[in-house]
Amino acid sequence: MMAAVRLLFSLRCYDWAFLVFAECMVLAFETARPADQFSSFYAGKPRSYFAGARSDFVRLLPHDKEAAILEIGCGTGATGALALAEGRCGRYVGVELFEKAAEEARSVLTEVVTGDVETMSFDWQPASFDAVILSEVLEHLVEPGRTLRNIARFIRPGGLVMASSPNVSHWRVIRELVNGRFDLADRGVFDRTHLRWFTPSTFAGLFEDAGFKIERVGPVTPFSPRTEMISKYSSGRVEHLFMSQIGVLGRRR
Repeated sequence: MMAAVRLLFSLRCYDWAFLVFAECMVLAFETARPADQFSSFYAGKPRSYFAGARSDFVRLLPHDKEAAILEIGCGTGATGALALAEGRCGRYVGVELFEKAAEEARSVLTEVVTGDVETMSFDWQPASFDAVILSEVLEHLVEPGRTLRNIARFIRPGGLVMASSPNVSHWRVIRELVNGRFDLADRGVFDRTHLRWFTPSTFAGLFEDAGFKIERVGPVTPFSPRTEMISKYSSGRVEHLFMSQIGVLGRRR
């Protein structure tokens, strides 16, 4: 028990340190650059960065061949292809920034629109989609909140939203910050193409502010038994320190 107490005390110290450094990050990135200025970084990413089906999201979709699904940042269309193949929808529309990935997606999706979701105008009718998926997308945007509000009107009331993003309040991130480091990388929370960073609370708040009611906030990958024990002893107060990726599930109000 004493070991658990010492661990929790240590984690709270990390938590406090994160709050200080997070304020600095918010100020530093308020004037983030548009996504197109990072095109050279994206161009160097392997094909696998744009591929890979989110089967965890697809499993949450009901079987409905009349449903229409919208995905922002559809990559090569793997998630949509799986949803269509399993009869989760009859129409799957993707928005993708990069033409090379979009070209592949067009071979498996109903419709693919190429361009920057932050600057594009869409001619879809209001409430024309039954669900929207945003997998590891919002952290790449200059104004994710404004983009979510613009997209929300195309989702019918009661329609699903599923999204994920890296967690900047993970204990490993806090450890790096405490040591004065924020080294950029090609993937993960320190990805050099990220413009915004979220904790579980702020990520969920982004959707609430855009007109969605969030039903679940949690880790994309389930906690290990050891982490579950720590969560239990802390009454869930330190769960954010162990989520490498944040997953949210909600519905359009």
